[in-house]
Amino acid sequence: MAVEVLTTADGHAKTALSRRNAAAWFAARDAGAPLPIGHATPPDRPARPQKPDLLDPRDVPRRRPGSEQGRLAMLHAVAHIELNAVDLHWDIIARFTDTDMPLGFYDDWVKSADEESRHFNMICDSLEAKHSFYGALPAHAGMWRAAEDTADNLLGRLAVVPMVLEARGLDVTPGMIALFEKAGDMQTVEALRVIYAEEVGHVAYGAKWFNFLCGRDALDPKATFHAQVRRYFHGALKPPFNEEKRAEAGLPPDFYWPLSDQTPPPYAR
Repeated sequence: MAVEVLTTADGHAKTALSRRNAAAWFAARDAGAPLPIGHATPPDRPARPQKPDLLDPRDVPRRRPGSEQGRLAMLHAVAHIELNAVDLHWDIIARFTDTDMPLGFYDDWVKSADEESRHFNMICDSLEAKHSFYGALPAHAGMWRAAEDTADNLLGRLAVVPMVLEARGLDVTPGMIALFEKAGDMQTVEALRVIYAEEVGHVAYGAKWFNFLCGRDALDPKATFHAQVRRYFHGALKPPFNEEKRAEAGLPPDFYWPLSDQTPPPYAR
């Protein structure tokens, strides 16, 4: 089921299939007959639509966020992030079945994939209300790099994807909400509020299963997190951090501040 999503190229077809497969998973769980986990070989890179053109991050055009075109570019970027998140969550399900994990691990990532699918569709609806669509502008080609770098390391994947990249979303989304609120775009504001609330859960799933694996292998979670991020994440973490939402997701300041490009406050050392 996960590989079926990963090998579907069209964004709307991918998210529709993602939602159907998630519904089937939870229906079986509710019936007390969970689907077998099985084994599969996910693709190194998921299938992608012909558009958007994927560019090196340095080549993606920069637009003023306060302008109408800037806000449109921002929405395209969010749609691209959400579609990649759908694939990232199905990929973690398919790629690491050799690691014995409780069924709750699969529950969490299937639920996350379902939510990311809905997020993509909400942002696409907002784009279409502005006479645009996902694929109308070029996008960041580096989104899958973290998945490729951690393809053989579940601890690394959990550290970098939910606990670093998705946690970054908690830092920047409040500013985006304020920007679209100021522009009077309440459709986008409501979509971003849903995304903001549900992304806390996705970061929390990452922290939960990272700590689970550390506990099972008698590893120090903080030291292990620092080692995994330094190995797989390219660059320093950039403040300001949304410390309240990060704490809600199970990320204490002494996990991320020492990895930043600024001197951490005393409570985070």
